[in-house]
Amino acid sequence: MSLLVLEQASLSFGSREIFSNLNLRIGEGERIGLIGPNGSGKSTLLRILTGEQTLDSGERRPTKGARLGYLPQDILELKGERLLDSVLHTVPGRGDIESRLAQTQEELSAHDDPDEQLRLATVLADITEQLQHFELYYSKQRAEEILAGLGFEAREHQRPISELSGGWKMRAALAGLLFQNPDVLFLDEPTNHLDVPSVHWLEQFMQQLHCALVLICHDRAFLNKQIERVISFEGEGVRFYKGNYETYLTLRESEKEILEARARNREKELRDMQRFVERFRAKATKARQAQSRAKQIKRLQKELEAEPRLQSHQTLSFRFPPTTRTGRDAITLSNISKRFGELELYNSVSKTVHAGDRVAIIGRNGAGKTTLLKIIANELAADSGEVLLGANVELGYYSQHHTEQLDRRSTVLEQVWRVAPDRSETVIRSICGAFLFSGDDVEKAIGVLSGGERARVLLARLLVAPGNVLLMDEPTNHLDLASAEALAEALASYEGTLVFVSHNISFVNRLATKTWEIDAGRLIEYPGNLDDYYMLKERAATTAAEAEMPVAARAPTPSQPARPKESAQERKARKRREAEQRNKQNKLTKTVRQSIGELETRIAELETEQAALEPKLADPELYKDQPKFQKTLQQFERNRTKLSELYARWEHQQEELAAFEESED
Repeated sequence: MSLLVLEQASLSFGSREIFSNLNLRIGEGERIGLIGPNGSGKSTLLRILTGEQTLDSGERRPTKGARLGYLPQDILELKGERLLDSVLHTVPGRGDIESRLAQTQEELSAHDDPDEQLRLATVLADITEQLQHFELYYSKQRAEEILAGLGFEAREHQRPISELSGGWKMRAALAGLLFQNPDVLFLDEPTNHLDVPSVHWLEQFMQQLHCALVLICHDRAFLNKQIERVISFEGEGVRFYKGNYETYLTLRESEKEILEARARNREKELRDMQRFVERFRAKATKARQAQSRAKQIKRLQKELEAEPRLQSHQTLSFRFPPTTRTGRDAITLSNISKRFGELELYNSVSKTVHAGDRVAIIGRNGAGKTTLLKIIANELAADSGEVLLGANVELGYYSQHHTEQLDRRSTVLEQVWRVAPDRSETVIRSICGAFLFSGDDVEKAIGVLSGGERARVLLARLLVAPGNVLLMDEPTNHLDLASAEALAEALASYEGTLVFVSHNISFVNRLATKTWEIDAGRLIEYPGNLDDYYMLKERAATTAAEAEMPVAARAPTPSQPARPKESAQERKARKRREAEQRNKQNKLTKTVRQSIGELETRIAELETEQAALEPKLADPELYKDQPKFQKTLQQFERNRTKLSELYARWEHQQEELAAFEESED
């Protein structure tokens, strides 16, 4: 059932069209991701869907009784004077539910339309279930668990809302939305104000929700795990794709390849006809044919002009310049301590960053991640201890608070040029262009730029003089998904040492070779990225749980006493068990071999089918029949996905077979 419908929806701001004649249906349980560059219209579409903004034309039609929840990027006013109350007040009380129950029963008895009766009966069942399980769904304990997951401590539950900063108010608003569990949840960059532990918790919590979801997020890993459909703001208009972000990228690239192949075929056809006309129009015997071809050329040229073109958005495109070498120890922290009043951030912390390391600093908000970067950058003094920089170290430092230090009256070009006054204007303009400031954009005053544009100015300044040790504090904030990916790609090829703070899971996983966790005044180092960090934490938790088990419940270890000598009867029983085990092993081996054969047969069938589909997709005639084209393309992509799965299963079965055969030896 559709919960919300847009029909023939159009919206423009002045001469700029956001979308035109857009049709969109959001069904129960659908999980949709909105993607596109900053300013393309993603947040605007969310406001349209939630009823916060009106359309120029068209219709927005929510299903009666559907509950909508919306988290914008802006700070919200929250109900309730204290934190826990603000979450509890997001859902109706028992009396309100009973009133809704009576009203729905009255409406059901008044309607004769079978479809409306069915809808109202569904609503009635839902309300009845809410009433029966009110304490289960909306208990105080559940609200407290959500607040804890989003980083609030129990002592803060009675804290006045007015005392919370903007970021923590957004967390409180998100907690309220998750607590009320609406039918459709609209989230605009929900991870922006979260730290890594909270993002990890939210990622898992949202996968258990059964509501429909419309999500904007610049974290590729988070987005991929949450969505099953993509609505993309492309240069040629709003497009729809099935699957997550990875699938969208594959489908988009396939579309590009097909259209380019079609264009090449059309252009070749056009050239061939033009050569025919030029060669034979002067010959009386061929004049009529040449004239016919000339008409075909005009028709083909019009078709080429009218054909769809995939228009790629501009994205960041740059590489960091080569860096000079540093000593082996790039940064040494020696007995660093820091506190603010009663809050102790670190107590005698000592760590070393080696040349070439890529260190991600994680921890809950307020743990001291940004403070540690400031201490290393010498923007803040430690209470005790010292920071030692290695030989030839040249620090580059990117921080969001540096946007406040930009001269609001100067232009983009002037701000970037000040970092390297010895460079030519042409060079500085080309660097600005890499960060999407081209033409007259470089003459814009800093004061009129958005937060995302100012972040790009800082990145451009950093590219001019990055140094060989980079400190970066939340560099993907204010960047869209494509720009965050481009920055990660550029940093992956950076030759120097990197120490950074980021809550963007895919960004950290792409870059980190070490992870530093700040926890209760300690700085704990883990090898690898976030995936490795969570694996090691889970392994440590399992080991700790096993250590608390009674000795009798643990698995036998080599250190335990050896078994007593077997009797003849016990030996006979053991040999029988071993024979049964061998027979079982042989059956398993046979089963695995049979499974491998079946996989190889299926792989061969799909490869043959793909080989037959490829020339069809390259055929220009197919594109004229859009339903057939989409069906063929989707079949091609399904086959490609299935082949990848089958290849993985085949490799796994081969490894399993090898393990069986090795154990037999």
